[in-house]
Amino acid sequence: MIRIRYFARLRERLDTSEEQLDWSADTATVDALRRHLCARGGVWAEALGGEETVLAAVEQELARPETPILDGQEVAFFPPVTGG
Repeated sequence: MIRIRYFARLRERLDTSEEQLDWSADTATVDALRRHLCARGGVWAEALGGEETVLAAVEQELARPETPILDGQEVAFFPPVTGG
């Protein structure tokens, strides 16, 4: 089981702040998980799809698309943060 958290505009668009999902080969990397979630269609594909800039963290460490996800880990998706 992996815990997925959504922040900022993603949380608002998806109408959820977190969920749990069974770990499988379909969710074994950040990119695979994102594609799995986009396959839900609708707002999921819009919010997490290719045109949207979305960052990810695994166990609170910034992650790349190829970063592996292990069973029991937490993954967070969030928009880029800007400041001034």
